[in-house]
Amino acid sequence: MNHTIWKWRGASVLSRGLLAAALAMGSFLIPANDSHADADGTIRVALYADIGSKYKSTVPLVTLQSEQSFNLASIQAGSAPLQAVPAQTKIRVSLDGYRVKVLESSTWQAAADAAKKLQSTTDKPQLFVATKNGATVYQLYTGVYASENAAKDGLTRVGKTGLIPAGQAAAVTGNKHLSAGGYSTQQEANATLSSITAAGFDAWVVLLSAADGSARYEVWAGEAANDSDLATFRTGLAAALPQLVLSAGAATTPGLLVRMDAGLDWNSESQAAHYIVSGNDAKFVAVANEAGIQLVERSKRTYRGNLELSGLNGSLAVINVVPLEQYLYAVVGGEVSSGWPAEALKAQAVAARSYALSQGNRFDVANVVDTTLSQVYNGIGAEAPVITRAVDATTGEVLMSGGKIVEAVFSSNSGGVTADPSEVWNNGGDMFVSVESPEDIAAAATSKKWYNVLLANGVSGYAREDNVKLTGNQTPAGLAIVTATAKDVNIRPLPVIDSTVSPVGKLNPGENAVVLDKVIESGSYSWIKGPYTSAELLKSLQGKTSSSLPSSILSLQVTGRGPSGRAVQVKANGEILKVKYPDLFRSSFNGLPSTLFDIVPSGSYTVLGADGSTATISNSQNAGVLSASGMVTVGGSGTVVMGGANTARVISSTSGFLFIGQGNGHGLGMSQWGVKGMADNGNDYKQILQHYYHNVTIVKE
Repeated sequence: MNHTIWKWRGASVLSRGLLAAALAMGSFLIPANDSHADADGTIRVALYADIGSKYKSTVPLVTLQSEQSFNLASIQAGSAPLQAVPAQTKIRVSLDGYRVKVLESSTWQAAADAAKKLQSTTDKPQLFVATKNGATVYQLYTGVYASENAAKDGLTRVGKTGLIPAGQAAAVTGNKHLSAGGYSTQQEANATLSSITAAGFDAWVVLLSAADGSARYEVWAGEAANDSDLATFRTGLAAALPQLVLSAGAATTPGLLVRMDAGLDWNSESQAAHYIVSGNDAKFVAVANEAGIQLVERSKRTYRGNLELSGLNGSLAVINVVPLEQYLYAVVGGEVSSGWPAEALKAQAVAARSYALSQGNRFDVANVVDTTLSQVYNGIGAEAPVITRAVDATTGEVLMSGGKIVEAVFSSNSGGVTADPSEVWNNGGDMFVSVESPEDIAAAATSKKWYNVLLANGVSGYAREDNVKLTGNQTPAGLAIVTATAKDVNIRPLPVIDSTVSPVGKLNPGENAVVLDKVIESGSYSWIKGPYTSAELLKSLQGKTSSSLPSSILSLQVTGRGPSGRAVQVKANGEILKVKYPDLFRSSFNGLPSTLFDIVPSGSYTVLGADGSTATISNSQNAGVLSASGMVTVGGSGTVVMGGANTARVISSTSGFLFIGQGNGHGLGMSQWGVKGMADNGNDYKQILQHYYHNVTIVKE
């Protein structure tokens, strides 16, 4: 098989005018003007892109396929398709940039074995197959790298792997090519290509759009990282084939350089066409079809709309350009369950549409991204007929306030009360105020309850209610006693099943445990995290507070709360931990679900004296306690401290801090679980939205 001469299939025009006008800016979280996007237009969703500090998700290449054929085309309006991709056929796309050429091999297996060894490193392998000197050759690369210096660093690392065969030298390659001419037919291009590769030089057919929009072909040779390397390559090629007319214009001309990929599967050889986006400001598009186009690297998600392929900051950028309403089919399905009431789905659709249209060009080349940094967007797989109906029923409807579309932020669960803007990002406007959201408990409707128990050996943990039963007996202090209903019931450190964390103990039938408390299973409504040691908290706090951190955290207290009760000030060892905005406390303390929390020291307790003074007793201290038999001395560790309503806790032998809280997310605006609960109670979507967003109107754009 000749791996470099191509039979291009004919292509029909599937779409013209690939992009609608970009969404205009409008956001309360970032500077904005008064304009907003046309609700009938498209939205640009960044799937992969390096947008600096705003967003970074990159990949060396993408693999595309579809149940129906689709076209590759230039972004140039009115351009003819460059290549048709048959149904159920994989292709790959990458950026023409800096790579390290590791080796060449006459066998696929030898190249694949080397690639496997590189997979776990930072230098990701790419394997191509070509023809040189009349023979098949497999070419292994790593990259793509953002700069020549980064590629040189990669070359150094690769050189230490011992993978480079004797007699070969790995080298940095780049996006500088020589053009060996332009051709109106593929056959003419293939003839020139064959003469160059037969002489032992690397060359490829390139697909381009002519000024009139028609498809044309060029042959490019060489892959130099700099002008000096390109000049050296040119000298050698001109000497071998003096009849060629060579030019360096290929370095800037937008084109799709076509290679054959041999790295789809490292266990058995399979091949696919590999299109490399090359040239200044080059942009190409995988044109939408009815079935959608699957992006394998993005969890094999399939997307409606066009996939725009370009380069940004030295990395491949993949932007999904999709009609807004079709985008919402997937967003609503990604954000909430299709099993929720129709009115809840409608509320989510209006909020999601408002949020999307308020973003403007927030991410420079895109309006939104596909993660929770914007809204969860998982493509066609997240769609469901009931969600499509909810979106269609509210087509064009948005929340407006003061003549602007509201950036209708929302979170999973507000824990019973939504946040005030002062508790989150310190801005937001008068449409965001703290409101009660008792329906948030809908998230715990099917959750089990857990007993916090003290075992006979002094260890405390949690047992799920369906694995134990009350004996009917109590301790002298009035605490209930339970026993196991099955053999080897796991006692877990927190009230949730986590297979990555070992149980702290076991309980068997006939063995008793003292009930300290009973709580709902940790989830989006309520949760317990920790206990975190001082070292763990100090590590998490690094870079998130402007305060000088102590060598050890001995005390940690919430010393300021906002209107909803969320933490807005926390002190460590009596000193304020300064953060840019209060919601940063979530990430500052090992990724807490929300800032609606209390902090409980696991290794100490506080005693209130008769004169109103307090004293903290640590697990290493003894304390005098007045009992019915007189004054007795008790140790810190293992002490059971009684609370209200027949609850208690055990002082741990190790120091740390438990975080006990409610809610999941920033808490500002709409609470998704609260929406579900309100819909269950018979509220329609407009009533729901106007409960969570104040001073707004719902209008159809």
